[in-house]
Amino acid sequence: MLLFKRGDESDSLSQEELKEGLVTALEKLGPKKKVLVIPPDFTRFHSRAGVLTVAAWEYYQGRITDILPAIGTHFPMTKAEIKKMFAGVPLSLFREHDWQRGLTTLGRVPGEYLKEISGGLIDYDWPAQVANLLVEGNFDLILSLGQVVPHEVVGMANYNKNIFVGTGGAEGINKSHFLGAVYGMERMMGRTDTPVRRILNYASEHFACELPIVYAHTVVAMSESGRLATRGLYIGSDIECFTKAAELSLKVNFRMLKQPLKKVVVYLDPAEFKSTWLGNKSIYRTRMAIADNGELIVLAPGLREFGEDPGIDKLIRKYGYVGTPKVLDLVKKEADLQENLSAAAHLIHGSSEDRFSITYCPGELTREEIESVNFRYGDLADNLKKYDPQRLTEGFNTLAGGEEIYYISNPAIGLWAWEQKFKS
Repeated sequence: MLLFKRGDESDSLSQEELKEGLVTALEKLGPKKKVLVIPPDFTRFHSRAGVLTVAAWEYYQGRITDILPAIGTHFPMTKAEIKKMFAGVPLSLFREHDWQRGLTTLGRVPGEYLKEISGGLIDYDWPAQVANLLVEGNFDLILSLGQVVPHEVVGMANYNKNIFVGTGGAEGINKSHFLGAVYGMERMMGRTDTPVRRILNYASEHFACELPIVYAHTVVAMSESGRLATRGLYIGSDIECFTKAAELSLKVNFRMLKQPLKKVVVYLDPAEFKSTWLGNKSIYRTRMAIADNGELIVLAPGLREFGEDPGIDKLIRKYGYVGTPKVLDLVKKEADLQENLSAAAHLIHGSSEDRFSITYCPGELTREEIESVNFRYGDLADNLKKYDPQRLTEGFNTLAGGEEIYYISNPAIGLWAWEQKFKS
C-alpha cells in the first residue's frame, strides 16, 4: 500500500516538506502504541533519513521506544554522529545492532532458488536474519527509513535491504555480497530486478509478513549548482514505494555519457569516508564510465583503514584488490575467505580488473599500505593542489595546463556509465 508519493526530476523538497509528507503517511496508519525506527547509519548522512527520524520522533514522542541504526557490519555510530544526524532526538533511544550475536533467523531461502536466479553460479541457501529487537520488541510499527540510489550489491539500495542487511547477520551479509559480486556489478547496478533483490523479496514474502514494516524512501541527487537536492519521497508498506523511488533515482542519479572517460577525479568527504570499504564507491560507481587504460584518482583525506570491521580490514591487507579470477581462486583455497564471503566480494568490488588504473591519495594510510593492496599511491597534498575541490565543478573540467578531467564530489549519490557499457 502506497501511503505517500511525491517527486520528479526537477522537484526539490525542503525539510519541512519532508516532515509534512511523513506525517501525512503516518496519519493514514492510525494510532500506534510502540514504534521502532530503523534509519541508516552515518555513512548515509545525506539520505535525509536524519530529518525523517526527527520528524517521526516529534510525531510519536514517547511511543518511539527504540531507534536501531541499520549498520550492517559497519562500526556503530558514535554519540557525536548521532547528535549530528538526528539532532534533538534523545541518545537513550538509540540501540547498537549486534550483527554477530543479536539475531533471529526467520527462515532460509533454499539453495535451489539461488541456483536458479544466479544462472547456476551459486547454490548455497541464504538466511533471512534480522535483529532480535524486531521480533521480540512487540512493535505495532517498524519504520524503515533510507535513500534509494544505485548500489553495487543489490542494484538499487534500500527497501528490504535495510532490514535483512542493515539489521542482519554476518552469514546473510556475506552470502548476499558474494552472490552480487559473482553475478557481476555491471549486470546489476541501476536495476531493480537482480538476484540479490530477488532473495530479499523472497525473504519478505515468505518469512517477514508478520513484521509491521513501513518504508519511507528518499531520492537525493546533485543539482546543477553542485548542491544536494531531495527529488522525491515515497512511503508505503510494500514494494511499490521502492519501485517508484527507483524509477526516479534512475533518472536523477544516473549519468549516462556519450563517450568513456579517460581521467576521473573523485573526492571523498572525510566525515563520511574513512575506509576503502566505503571509499571504493569511487571505483564501482564509475567503473562503467571509465575508458580502457583510463585513470581514476581518489582524493581521500579521511582514509585511515581498509575495512570497517577489524577482521575484514585484516583480510583486505592480506589479499588485496586483485580482481575477480584471482579472488574466486582464493575463495576455493583459503578458509578465512570462505568464512567471510563479504570480504571476498569486496575485493572484487575494489578492483578495476586491470582495465584502468586506480590512484588513492589517503589522509593517513601510508604509501606502503596503499600499494600493498594493489592500488597506486598519490600524495594527498600534491593532488589536492592540482585538483582543488573548491575550484572544480561537477562533471567535465579543463585545467589551466589543458588537462581534461571528469570530477565527482560525492560518488555515493550517483552512478556513471558510458552508454555502450551500460547497454552491454
